Amino acid sequence: MENRENFKSRIGFIMTSAGCAIGLGNVWRFPYITGRYGGAAFVLFYLVFLFILGSPIMVMEFAVGRASGKSAVRSFHALEPAGSKWHIFGYFAAAGNYLLMMFYTTVAGWMFAYIYKSAKGVFTTLEPGEIGNIFNAMLANPGEQLFWMTIVVIIGFLICLGGLKNGVERASTIIMTSLLFLMLILVVRAVTLPGAGKGLEFYLKPDFSKMTENGLGEVIFAAMGQAFFTLSLGIGALAIFGSYLGKEKSLTGEALNVIALDTFVALMAGFIIFPACFAFGANPGQGPGLIFVTLPNIFNSMFLGRLWSTVFFVFMSFAALTTVIAVFENTISFSMDMHGYSRKKAVVINFILILVLSIPCALGFNIWSGFVVPKIGNIQDIEDFIVSNNLLPLGSLVYLVFCTSKYGWGFDKFSIEANTGSGIKFPRILKFYVSYILPLIVIAIWAVGYLQKFILK
Repeated sequence: MENRENFKSRIGFIMTSAGCAIGLGNVWRFPYITGRYGGAAFVLFYLVFLFILGSPIMVMEFAVGRASGKSAVRSFHALEPAGSKWHIFGYFAAAGNYLLMMFYTTVAGWMFAYIYKSAKGVFTTLEPGEIGNIFNAMLANPGEQLFWMTIVVIIGFLICLGGLKNGVERASTIIMTSLLFLMLILVVRAVTLPGAGKGLEFYLKPDFSKMTENGLGEVIFAAMGQAFFTLSLGIGALAIFGSYLGKEKSLTGEALNVIALDTFVALMAGFIIFPACFAFGANPGQGPGLIFVTLPNIFNSMFLGRLWSTVFFVFMSFAALTTVIAVFENTISFSMDMHGYSRKKAVVINFILILVLSIPCALGFNIWSGFVVPKIGNIQDIEDFIVSNNLLPLGSLVYLVFCTSKYGWGFDKFSIEANTGSGIKFPRILKFYVSYILPLIVIAIWAVGYLQKFILK
C-alpha cells in the first residue's frame, strides 16, 4: 500500500474538514428550518447545541482517526481491546459514506444544473409559476438527472486522483476560499435590498413567542437535530482527516475551528436568504422549494438578476462539492486500507461504484418514481432516512461509547490523544457528561426522529 499522506498545512486540514461538514445542510436546510421555527430564537438554541452536542463527538472522531492512522473501516481494528467486536461498526460507517453519496451526488447535480440555467438566462423571461415548472421538468427528465449527477462524480474523483495534498487539500482550500468570497458578495447584495431590514430583524431579534407557536419541545429538538446533522458526524467522514493529521495541535481546538467555520457559513446563508425573502414578500420557511423556486423568482426581480442567480448557484455548488470531495476521499481510503490498492486503482473502482449506486436516486424522480415507502417517501428519501435518521445518530453513539467506555478505547486513552499537541485541551470535567448524558441525548434525538416520521406525522 502507498505511504499514508499527511496534510501540507493546518489551514488545509481545517478547510478540508470544514468542507466535509459544510454542505447543503448549512446553506439549504438551515435557512428554511430557521424560517419555520421563528428566526433568531431558533438560531440561539442551534448555536448552543452545536457546541455542547457537536464538538465533543467531532473531537472523538478526529482522535480515533489520528490515533489509528486509518480510515473508519480500519480505525477500530487498531484501537479496540483484543477480542472485542467494535471493528464491525467500521463496515456500517463505510456503508454510510456510500449511502450518503448515493443521493448527495444527484442533489449536487441540481446545483450545477442551475448554474447553467441561470447563466443561460432560462429564468429571466419567466413568470413566477413557470419557474417552479423548470425544477419539476428537470426532475422528470432522466437524461438531465443522470447527466448532472455524472458531472459531479467526475469532478469529485478527478480532484481526489491528485492525492491528499495536491488534490483534496488544494481543491478544498481554493473552493472554500471562493465560497466564502462569493458568500460575502451575496450578503452585501441581500442586506442592501429595499425592505431587507424586516428580514434582518426576523433573523437577528429573538422572538420567543414564535417558538411557543410551534411548541417549545419541537423547536428544541429541531435545533438539536440541525446542530447534530450539519456536521456529518457518526460515519467516520471526519475521522479520515484526523488520520492525515500530525500531532502538533490538540484536537479540541481544531474541532472548534472547523465548527466555527461551519457555523459561519450557515449563519451567512441566513444573511443572504432572509433579507431577500422579506424584501420580495416570500415565505422563508417553505422548505427545499426556497432554493429552486423562490430564490430564482427573487433574482429575477433584482437588477442584474441573471448575474446574482449564477453567483448564488456557483456558491451552492461549491458548498455541495466540498462534501462530495471529502466523502469520496473516505471511500478511496477504505479501498486503500482494506485491499492495499494504489490511489489510482481505488479512484477507478470507486468512480464506477458510486456512479452505479447513484443511478437509483437520479431515476427516483422519474422512471422509478413509483417506488415509494409509506411515511418515508421516494428513493432519495429512503437513502436519506437510512443515513440521517439512523447511521449518523447511532454512529455518533458508537464513537461516544467507544471513547468513554472501559470496554472500548476508554476515556483516558481518548483524552491523551485529544490533548496531544499545543492548543485547547478536552476538559476532563466533561467525562461524566460525555459518558452518560450526551449518549442519552443522542438516543433521544434518534428516537424523536422516528416519532416525528412514523407516529406524529
